[in-house]
Amino acid sequence: MFGLGDPARLDEDRLARIALNWLFEPGTRAVYRLVQRFGAAGALHRLLAAKVPDHRLRATVEARLAAGDPWQVADAAATQTERLGARLVTPADAEWPTRLQGLHELTLPSADRRVDQETAPPLCFWVRGAASLGEAFQRSVAVVGSRAATPYGLHVGTEIAYGLAERDWTVVSGGAFGIDAAAHRGALNANGLTVAVLACGVDRPYPMGNTALFDRIADVGLLVSEWPPGAEPLRPRFLIRNRVIAAATAGTLLVEAAARSGATQTLRRALAMKRPSMVVPGPVTSAMSVGAHELLREYPETRLVTGVPHVLEEVGRIGADLAPPVRGPARPQDALDDESALVLELVPRRGPLGPDALSARTGFDLRTTLRKLSLLEQMGLVVRRDDGYLLAPAATRSGRAPAGQPVRRADSSPGGPIERNGT
Repeated sequence: MFGLGDPARLDEDRLARIALNWLFEPGTRAVYRLVQRFGAAGALHRLLAAKVPDHRLRATVEARLAAGDPWQVADAAATQTERLGARLVTPADAEWPTRLQGLHELTLPSADRRVDQETAPPLCFWVRGAASLGEAFQRSVAVVGSRAATPYGLHVGTEIAYGLAERDWTVVSGGAFGIDAAAHRGALNANGLTVAVLACGVDRPYPMGNTALFDRIADVGLLVSEWPPGAEPLRPRFLIRNRVIAAATAGTLLVEAAARSGATQTLRRALAMKRPSMVVPGPVTSAMSVGAHELLREYPETRLVTGVPHVLEEVGRIGADLAPPVRGPARPQDALDDESALVLELVPRRGPLGPDALSARTGFDLRTTLRKLSLLEQMGLVVRRDDGYLLAPAATRSGRAPAGQPVRRADSSPGGPIERNGT
C-alpha cells in the first residue's frame, strides 16, 4: 500500500522512513524534527552527507553504515513487507491514527533515561491485518498489565476486554504473556477487534509462546510495529513501543502491575498526555498490584475502575456513557418513611405486641402508630393477630434482623460486579 499522490515522490518518502527507522530507534526527537523540516528523504540525504549539527546523529549514522546501505536496506524491507502481505502506513495515508499527535507534547517528569526523553511521534508503521489502522484506534482502549499475572488479574483483564469488544471498542495491548494476552483473548472471544502493538518485526512476534494468538490477531485484527520485518525484540524497544499504546488510544487501563512493571510506564505516558488513565485495584497483599496501587496514590487524576461501565464512563461520550449508580437489591421497606421504618423495627418476630405497647416504645401517639401499622400490614411486612402485631416472615427474609442483631446490608462494592460475558 503506497498511499495517494505522486508515486515516485511517495515511494522515496516511504523508503526514506524505513531507512530512518533502521538507522535510529523510533521516537528519536532530533530525527523527527529533521523530517518535519526537510521531509523524510531530505532528512535522510542530510544525515548520510553528515550535514547535521548533532554529533550524536552523525556518530550513529557512521556506525550503522558499517552494517549496510540504508537505501538498499529499505528496499529489501519493502520487498519483505509485500511478501508478508503486510503494508507500510505513513502520515500521508488516510488510515494514519490522528491521536499520535499527542506525542508532540509528551514530556515525562524526571526523564533521566533516553527512552523517556525520545518520545517523538512515529515515522511509519508496519501493519498486518485488513482493518483500517486509524478506525481501529478511533474507539480504542489500551488494556495493559503484568506478564506474571495472577488468576485474579487474568480474570479481570479477560472480562473487561470482552465487555469492551462487545460494545464495539477496540482492545489494544502489547501481545505479551499475562494481562496483554488475556485482553487480546477476551476481545477475540467477543468477536471484537484487537490490536497488538509489537516491539519487534510483524513477522516475528514475541513471545513465541503466543504465536497462535498472533496469527489469530493478524487474521481478524491488527499487528502493528514501528520496526521493519526481522527486527528483534530488544528490551528498550518495549518502552519505546509503550508510548504508541498510550498515545493512539482513547484511554489506558492498568489491570495489574508489580512495582517495576513496564506496564506502569505505559500509564505514566498516558497521564503525561492527560489521557484517561485507569487502574483496577487488586488485593493489598498481592505483589502484582503494588505498582498499580502506587499510581493511584501518586496521581490523583488516575481513576479507580472495577468494570466495563466505569471504563466507558472515562473514555466514552461525556454525559452519555455514565456508569449506573451502585445499589443493593430493592426491598419494600426501602420506600418507608422514618416513622414507619421505626415501627417496623420494633415489631417483634415472636410474642405479638399491641398498638399501645408499640406506641410507648416508639414515642408516637396511638393514632400515628395505628396508621403506620396499617400501612405496614398492607405492604405485607407485618401481620395482625388478636393480641397484637408480628413481623411477617417475608419481612425477616428481606432484611429485618432479629432483635439484638445488626442488619446485614446487601453488598455494594464500588462499580458493581465484573460483568460475566460467557467467555
